[in-house]
Amino acid sequence: MNKRLSTPTPAGAAGESRRTFERRRLPVKELELYRLVLDSIHNGAVVTDPDGYVLYFNEPYGRFLGIEAEKQIGKHVTEVIENTRMHIVSMTGKAEINVVQRIKGQDMVVQRIPIRKNGKIIAVFGQVMFKDVRDIGKLARKLCILESKVRLYEQELLSLRSTRYTLDSIVGVSSSIVSLKKAAQRAAATDLPVLITGESGTGKEIFAHAIHNASSRRLYPFIRINCAAIPRDLLESELFGYERGAFTGAKACGKPGKFELAHHGSIFLDEIGDLPPETQPKLLRVLEEKEFERIGGTSYVSSNFRLIAASNQDLKEMIAAGRFRTDLFYRLNVLQLPIPPLRERREDIPVIAAHMLAKMCEESSLAPISADPRAAEALFNYDWPGNVRELYNVLSRVLSFLEGDVIRLDDLPVHIQNRSRPPGRTSSLSADYIYYSMLGGTGLPLREAASSAEKESIARALAASGNNKARAARALGIHRTLLYKKMKKHSIC
Repeated sequence: MNKRLSTPTPAGAAGESRRTFERRRLPVKELELYRLVLDSIHNGAVVTDPDGYVLYFNEPYGRFLGIEAEKQIGKHVTEVIENTRMHIVSMTGKAEINVVQRIKGQDMVVQRIPIRKNGKIIAVFGQVMFKDVRDIGKLARKLCILESKVRLYEQELLSLRSTRYTLDSIVGVSSSIVSLKKAAQRAAATDLPVLITGESGTGKEIFAHAIHNASSRRLYPFIRINCAAIPRDLLESELFGYERGAFTGAKACGKPGKFELAHHGSIFLDEIGDLPPETQPKLLRVLEEKEFERIGGTSYVSSNFRLIAASNQDLKEMIAAGRFRTDLFYRLNVLQLPIPPLRERREDIPVIAAHMLAKMCEESSLAPISADPRAAEALFNYDWPGNVRELYNVLSRVLSFLEGDVIRLDDLPVHIQNRSRPPGRTSSLSADYIYYSMLGGTGLPLREAASSAEKESIARALAASGNNKARAARALGIHRTLLYKKMKKHSIC
């Protein structure tokens, strides 16, 4: 007999003996307790040995699968649970937390955890995360809805990220446009704010697109917003977003703002001069801190964006009039791209017109369109107050009613016809240049006409510079290396 049990003990030690005896029985009670706990939880639970054979299978899991839990003991887990990886976790020793497993046609969230003792795997615990067996259908429906939303958001994100224009989309041969394209290329290599200025219709948005597309952010969203097109009351919610219930009519789930959507990408604020005075200091803070609060929110949202702004107004005059903040202007005006109006770079008019006609003919599956010399000269001499946008609209209208494949003076609007031979004006370009650039009456294909105009320009620049290549290149607004390439292309000695 055990001496410890046979030795008389003082009365005060009787309680200690009973506690010792209870501790010896505790493992049995603990096992039963753990079994009751696992059978009482709403989640499915299973335990396998290192070889994948079931040691324990709880009642909720059995009810969900429609099998008797007790009868699964001793079976290999692959015979009991579809798509299981319990035996694989036993081999790899790597836990799989909150992963998706297809069970009975439903996507379930599961956990698979290896159990170790003295560094050796002795079992694997698996758990299926569902609140209640009756909630499985609800969970499946929610997952389907979320899946549909994700697909929709992906499509919208791709649309937002789409950049339609590159630097090659900017057409022009004038020195000012060539210089601006170089400046845009340099700006794209930085993350500094860019302010694009110019009259309406000069192509500010195309430059903004091109800068984004040439930058390291091109794979991320390009978000556009016109500050003049959105009511003042809604502008802040569009820029910064709002939380649920922030105001009457707000979406129940809230809405991210444009700055939030532009994370890692670029945001283009067009018509920045129309930004309300009360919004200007908030924009200044966003530019300085790169963080903001949603309307109705209590925490800050950070966004790593690159700002590109544009204005057709003179912001310095607005500052003098007290309608635009000085500090905001200097925060925006780090890199400036002033786009001159079309009337100040007339040599671009025939080239742009030729490019537009080519694109219109391609989109409409039409034969190449040409213009007779008088029509080309009228387009060249017109001042184009609406700039490139107006030129596009005029050509679209002419093409819609054109009979044949040659644009004549009578096909143009009356107010442009009257500029065919303006009194007292001497063209700075040769009639041949205008003629060929605008696809003159010879009916040359568009590309051949543009090539002829380019060759003519190079030849004239070389003649004017006394065949000095460096001076000719500067006059043409191109690099000397490019001039040599073009001379070789056109066989100019």
